[in-house]
Amino acid sequence: MKKRLLAFAVAFVMIIIFISGCAQKPQIQEEVKSSEEDDSLTIGISFDSFLIERWQRDRDVFVDQCNSLGAKVNVQNANGDIETQISQIDYLISKKVDCIVIVGIDANALSDVCKRAKDAGIPVIAYDRMIYNAGVDLYISFDNRQVGTLMGQALADNVLKNKAVLVLAGPTEDPNVAQLDEGFREVMTKRSIRIRDEMHAQGWRPEYAADYINEHIDLLDEVDGIMCGNDGIATAVYRVLAEKRKAGRIKLVGQDADLEACQRIVQGTQVMTVFKPVEKLARGAAEYAVRLAQGEPLGEITDRTDDGQYEVPTVLLEPVAVYKDNMDETVIDGGYHLKEDVYLYESR
Repeated sequence: MKKRLLAFAVAFVMIIIFISGCAQKPQIQEEVKSSEEDDSLTIGISFDSFLIERWQRDRDVFVDQCNSLGAKVNVQNANGDIETQISQIDYLISKKVDCIVIVGIDANALSDVCKRAKDAGIPVIAYDRMIYNAGVDLYISFDNRQVGTLMGQALADNVLKNKAVLVLAGPTEDPNVAQLDEGFREVMTKRSIRIRDEMHAQGWRPEYAADYINEHIDLLDEVDGIMCGNDGIATAVYRVLAEKRKAGRIKLVGQDADLEACQRIVQGTQVMTVFKPVEKLARGAAEYAVRLAQGEPLGEITDRTDDGQYEVPTVLLEPVAVYKDNMDETVIDGGYHLKEDVYLYESR
């Protein structure tokens, strides 16, 4: 009996030691999903954060597609911190992954770590956002200038007496913001619409946009619409407008086709969202990543983007403007959201 008790005590102590050891692992966040092959390729992907709703969808589609191609995926989430992202990319380099895909936080801060990856013989893909002065192997995204054009056209077709709008954009560190702004401003100039004021929400945090509106309530009487950098910002702005009983009068546009934005569009409190079929983007990026990991050519890519030092092979996908009258044939028929969810608050 004593021997059994002693054996039990020893086993219990060993379990405690094992658990303690596990708790002391490095804090770098890592998620690995793999196919059955132990010797399969490994693709590393570093996300800015999962604050924006769509990034979780990008992650899931990318991982599934890589797995279907026989590659496992090491997912890193930097939670919006550039130093963390650099550290995590260095970690992926140390793990000798076969390709690294990056959703960059700051387009100007990642060139050195990308060069370290290249020096280690690891190809790099800039996903959705360009990385400057890095000579990445591929830049794959949507036509962000066209995103701005679509947003501008939607507001221009709906502005009223003031012919003025506000711009509540994303962070200047995100290169897509400047591209979007260029397309948007071109439409505003052509349609003689004034940009009354603008702000940039650091880290794409919607609360900064909400704070701005609360601090500039008087401006709402001078403008007809607000260009929101994405639907997360649009949601925060809408909630303030609803509190002030101005929802629907001030026209809103956004991008990413978030569920709440789609619900607002069918209700009439948001004019439009730009739908970017992320499944197509994520699957395409996964296929290119596996090709690069295997040392295969990317195929014929004629477009190039100047990153400041290099002409980077570029694949740009077309965005789609989603209004109430084409919601079903775009977002719903495409399987992005369920019809019953989009029309949850509608009596139809």
